[in-house]
Amino acid sequence: MEDFYKKILDNNQEWVQKSLEKDPEYFTHLAKEQKPPLLWIGCSDSRVPANEIIGAKPGDVFVHRNIANMVIHSDMNMLSVLDYAVNVLKVKHVIVCGHYGCGGIKAAMGNQSIGIIDNWIRHIKDIYRLHHQYLDSIINEEDRFKAFVELNVKEQVFDLAKTSVVQGAWGRGQEVTLHGWVYGLNSGYVTDLDVNLSSPDQLDKVYQLQFAK
Repeated sequence: MEDFYKKILDNNQEWVQKSLEKDPEYFTHLAKEQKPPLLWIGCSDSRVPANEIIGAKPGDVFVHRNIANMVIHSDMNMLSVLDYAVNVLKVKHVIVCGHYGCGGIKAAMGNQSIGIIDNWIRHIKDIYRLHHQYLDSIINEEDRFKAFVELNVKEQVFDLAKTSVVQGAWGRGQEVTLHGWVYGLNSGYVTDLDVNLSSPDQLDKVYQLQFAK
């Protein structure tokens, strides 16, 4: 058996034993139900583990990850996770967390074809197009890269607010707040981008859905 594969199986055994030493009923309690207060929409990058970044335990965070932490209104995977988190688990917070040095964002700044992922990255390019005057005014490429990461997160938070799932919850008086963060790979710290939405009134009127009563 490959050493790496055997090692991760061994790691699982060790983790179980350590968890049971701390609390013999740990897995019994964990298996009963989950009531996470938070949905995390993050990047698939292996260096950005949602639970560890915020010191959360298993059961604390419901997670959806994709390349460049995108919220695309036609992505049924993301919408299904969002619907379950908001309407079944009743999470109170949804965080979109990007990260500096994101490969998906970097690829969207260029024209090199990578493969089928080009079609996904096109959504990221749309964000650049919306903000091209500002981004193109940033001479330093690294600074432009960082600004693009931040702008992408902000746009994804607003795209979350535009979904019928979130607006339906707000319409019922359910408490759900959306947040945008960026994680620093070099520092370990998150930056709150101060984009916090808790009402459809924070959207342009064309996006504010009216539900039948």
